Amino acid sequence: MPKTKDGDGTTVPQRLLAAATRLFADRGYDRTSVQEIVEAAGVTKGALYHYFGSKEDLLQEVYSRTLRLQQERLDAVAGADAPVTDRLRDAAADVVVTTLENLDDAVIFQRSMHQLSPQKLRQVRAERRHYHECFRALIEEGQTSGVFSTATPADLVVDYHFGSVHHLPAWYRADGPLSPRQIADHLAGLLMRALRP
Repeated sequence: MPKTKDGDGTTVPQRLLAAATRLFADRGYDRTSVQEIVEAAGVTKGALYHYFGSKEDLLQEVYSRTLRLQQERLDAVAGADAPVTDRLRDAAADVVVTTLENLDDAVIFQRSMHQLSPQKLRQVRAERRHYHECFRALIEEGQTSGVFSTATPADLVVDYHFGSVHHLPAWYRADGPLSPRQIADHLAGLLMRALRP
């Protein structure tokens, strides 16, 4: 089945994901039916099962698409020809911005991660672990070269920063006093100060 585009240029999978994201965020994964998703997307059940296979596959993709974006951006930042301090600051800020720009995805995942099958949960955790390992490699690079303090193990530094990132859905409001970029700069600044020799 081709990924036909609608009048607004969106494909069937994009419409399904957008509808599922809205419904999962508003009502919860377990209280959203496949019928409600396909009606909101304006497609048939056959289209959903063709592209995603199941409602659970949609849930997994809601989380994985943001993580893929973050991984692509981290890879670009990590591979840039810049000092490790700049690369880590940029990576630390980017994960905050991309989380806030996809806040529904983060909320859905936190609420519904336990509803993934063990196999899908292992896959998602492996993707997230890979991201954290790439982020940790930047910290270790700076620690090895003497640019960052070695007083705190790199693993704990990663947990410190991502603890803040995972807590964002609990308090962030789009109409609050700080923009996503300002919050990202503050949190990245805290991380960089914590690593100062």
